Amino acid sequence: MERSPGEGPSPSPMDQPSAPSDPTDQPPAAHAKLDPGSGGQPAGPGAAGEALAVLTSFGRRLLVLIPVYLAGAVGLSVGFVLFGLALYLGWRRVRDEKERSLRAARQLLDDEEQLTAKTLYMSHRELPAWVSFPDVEKAEWLNKIVAQVWPFLGQYMEKLLAETVAPAVRGSNPHLQTFTFTRVELGEKPLRIIGVKVHPGQRKEQILLDLNISYVGDVQIDVEVKKYFCKAGVKGMQLHGVLRVILEPLIGDLPIVGAVSMFFIRRPTLDINWTGMTNLLDIPGLSSLSDTMIMDSIAAFLVLPNRLLVPLVPDLQDVAQLRSPLPRGIIRIHLLAARGLSSKDKYVKGLIEGKSDPYALVRLGTQTFCSRVIDEELNPQWGETYEVMVHEVPGQEIEVEVFDKDPDKDDFLGRMKLDVGKVLQAGVLDDWFPLQGGQGQVHLRLEWLSLLSDAEKLEQVLQWNRGVSSRPEPPSAAILVVYLDRAQDLPLKKGNKEPNPMVQLSIQDVTQESKAVYSTNCPVWEEAFRFFLQDPQSQELDVQVKDDSRALTLGALTLPLARLLTAPELTLDQWFQLSSSGPNSRLYIKLVMRILYLDSSEICFPTVPGSPGAWDVDSESPQRGSSVDAPPRPCHTTPDSQFGTEHVLRIHVLEAQDLIAKDRFLGGLVKGKSDPYVKLKLAGRSFRSHVVREDLNPRWNEVFEVIVTSVPGQELEVEVFDKDLDKDDFLGRCKVSLTTVLNSGFLDEWLTLEDVPSGRLHLRLERLTPRPTAAELEEVLQVNSLIQTQKSAELAAALLSVYMERAEDLPLRKGTKPPNPYATLTVGDTSHKTKTVSQTSAPVWDESASFLIRKPHIESLELQILVSQHSGVEAHSHSYSHSSSSLSEEPELWGGPPHITSSAPELRQRLTHVDSPLEAPAGPLGQVKLTVWYYSEERKLVSIVHGCRALRQNGRDPPDPYVSLLLLPDKNRGTKRKTSQKKRTLSPEFNERFEWELPLDEALRRKLDVSVKSNSSFMSRERELLGKVQLDLAETDLSQGVARWYDLMDDNDKGSS
Repeated sequence: MERSPGEGPSPSPMDQPSAPSDPTDQPPAAHAKLDPGSGGQPAGPGAAGEALAVLTSFGRRLLVLIPVYLAGAVGLSVGFVLFGLALYLGWRRVRDEKERSLRAARQLLDDEEQLTAKTLYMSHRELPAWVSFPDVEKAEWLNKIVAQVWPFLGQYMEKLLAETVAPAVRGSNPHLQTFTFTRVELGEKPLRIIGVKVHPGQRKEQILLDLNISYVGDVQIDVEVKKYFCKAGVKGMQLHGVLRVILEPLIGDLPIVGAVSMFFIRRPTLDINWTGMTNLLDIPGLSSLSDTMIMDSIAAFLVLPNRLLVPLVPDLQDVAQLRSPLPRGIIRIHLLAARGLSSKDKYVKGLIEGKSDPYALVRLGTQTFCSRVIDEELNPQWGETYEVMVHEVPGQEIEVEVFDKDPDKDDFLGRMKLDVGKVLQAGVLDDWFPLQGGQGQVHLRLEWLSLLSDAEKLEQVLQWNRGVSSRPEPPSAAILVVYLDRAQDLPLKKGNKEPNPMVQLSIQDVTQESKAVYSTNCPVWEEAFRFFLQDPQSQELDVQVKDDSRALTLGALTLPLARLLTAPELTLDQWFQLSSSGPNSRLYIKLVMRILYLDSSEICFPTVPGSPGAWDVDSESPQRGSSVDAPPRPCHTTPDSQFGTEHVLRIHVLEAQDLIAKDRFLGGLVKGKSDPYVKLKLAGRSFRSHVVREDLNPRWNEVFEVIVTSVPGQELEVEVFDKDLDKDDFLGRCKVSLTTVLNSGFLDEWLTLEDVPSGRLHLRLERLTPRPTAAELEEVLQVNSLIQTQKSAELAAALLSVYMERAEDLPLRKGTKPPNPYATLTVGDTSHKTKTVSQTSAPVWDESASFLIRKPHIESLELQILVSQHSGVEAHSHSYSHSSSSLSEEPELWGGPPHITSSAPELRQRLTHVDSPLEAPAGPLGQVKLTVWYYSEERKLVSIVHGCRALRQNGRDPPDPYVSLLLLPDKNRGTKRKTSQKKRTLSPEFNERFEWELPLDEALRRKLDVSVKSNSSFMSRERELLGKVQLDLAETDLSQGVARWYDLMDDNDKGSS
């Protein structure tokens, strides 16, 4: 700061007062010194100025009393005055802190040598540029250039804001038509570059620079909306961070550098001093919120993975790749545990020391994850897994912060940082890391996943992921990067108005949105989106082009990601025709998939002991055509003892109660409800229910089925979410151990949702044990049809287990080269692909697969032996299954029959017996099929009327039968039930259920009278009795509920089974 020659030495920033002292506080002699030549009269102007200062000070203090007077005039409580006073004091404190920080920073820049010499030993702040480091170079010459250019940059900014930004703001909203910049000054304090670090180029065609920038400026920008007499602005700002500059590609022509990319590796620190109406943002609470919102805006523009690209030459190739390059790799972070944490919870005003409720924040760049809270634990076990994309090595850091959860403000327990380059170097890093700023250690397992540009190892990755227990999300097998470029000829809105198109891209539950391009039907976005994929063979990319109001759909595109598996380098770069759009509407996008592969010697894929590996099959097999040394073909397979022992778990997602409301409208002023849905995770599979709109007590009534084994320790993970356009809100989670269900066979409970204030979920779990007989298949199909819900998929009636052991004598490629065979098994929409065995005509797979069979009479097992094509040989496929149709250009189909033994022939043999059962002949009046049991939990007698067969035909036309049920001895309408009527048939099917509420002891004293009747004629009310049967419930087993055929008798007989 400038000083007059008569002043003493400048005080340090710590000694400076918070505000300049008032002139009245100085000694009177300094103001009213008498002039000897004036006869002792004081100077007139000095006295007038002193009086004016006193009056001004008195007026300011009088203004403070106006709110008190107004509060008393309108009859408000004194609490409002106290609240306003507290608000003002908080605002004043934040304001003074910002001003002191700005003064101290400016003083440091003005006199950095003197202050550094005094405080270097006790300060950890950034050192000035004249202090040298081995890897950071001084940049004073660059600072001098920036200082010379700074005023001209201010002129450019003033012109840019007045001629470009202000018109855009005025046009964005009718209320801002009088918006204008009244003052734009960048000030006299330019941006400073503390140091420059040059990294040895990872590639020869690029240069990497890290600029450590520090801006402590006296910038002043004022805006005004004249219509509302609203003024606001910024006066003073601090910005500190590391800006990475990449010069690439280097070309052999001027200007040598093709483009410049700039971005912050980590979020910079920001401090803003507000003026005018924005003074309100300095209120405690709003201050940190406003700075956070501004930093989020900067992060969305200039913090990894976002970057600013400035092309320096025209027609630059791969601009999209430069603007949003592929990640260097993926790090899978296993947050396992912590130990020795400090206790922060205190009770009875600190007399009793408690523990802590720790949780962890895992951060890399803008990617942030929060673990669950472990209550009352200093050695928490989290066991959670996260996946992050790494864009820059070196530079990016993994940061883990541990906090103690409290109702008001969470306590800090410590942090650790680790450069991602160490993970890249190690491959797998499993260690306890000390926490800085606290006590204790955190246990992390870090895995570096490389990105592969071919799908050769995809099956190996999927097989490994199935055996990995991961929460809160299953492990990913691939990533997808979507470069959204442009669209053409989108349809117009009503009245031939130009739309404001934006794009929504979705893969399962993850939805991302592009920016909106206003008033055009040929928008250009040039944005990149990144997705993690669990199974690229079955997932789809859904693209919706909409108007910015989200109400009008301009076009749609659904792309199976399996198409990328057959594309060169897993990349598609082309125009796509839009559906539900104009005839010429199309979208240009580039899709790049990369397989995530963990290349580490510590990871071993499970193999079956004693089985020959793929690498020694060729050495044991003889040359093709030699029958002397050929080993005999096996006559049966040799699966392990666990083959065919699976169970089917049927999960009924029924309803939920007291869910929390997450929807907010009008900026959070109006509280809505939620749009809940349920996600289930078990045995490597995920299921999702439908969304119930605006309901905190939803009913789903959906049924899901999954194949499970008897391995102990399995858990069903259930999560409830609120469906939103951007990111779905969390509504709670719970877990169910399968041990109880597998032992008892049934579980029906209300489960309390964890990690949320309220909510519970009603689930019913059933263990279905397969039986090696088809005797009850028809009964299972009948029951499935009755419990089938509208929202659920068709229920399974059987379980098919197939063991693929080996094949022999497969044909060679081009007559001489051994193939790389693999097999696919398909039932309906479900497929299983075996591993690929390299360079052999006698592969050994030794794999098993299980399928849920829903229609055993119709479905079939399809087996294909194919060759993996990695040498450019053209291949063809004649597969008709859904899973392999998209791969029709890759695999090669052999017509030769392989040697395979499976349970499929046994299934087909059983189905043959089912189609022609050896049943007892029906009686002369026909038969009726009934299921009768007592539901003890609801105290109900239940009967299902399945159908009739071989009914008697008395007239020329077949009857119109229906079934009437009566619970004797009562003959009133209260116990009477009847089915619907079927037209002109002797074998009607009803499948209708009836219930009677009565105790079990009373039900055992009743008889169920079942009558099959038919209408006599259209005009008559008479009913023709076709036959009847009476069941004595005391002699009927009401605990099993087995479906049986009963012979119909005339009115004098009871009937028999």
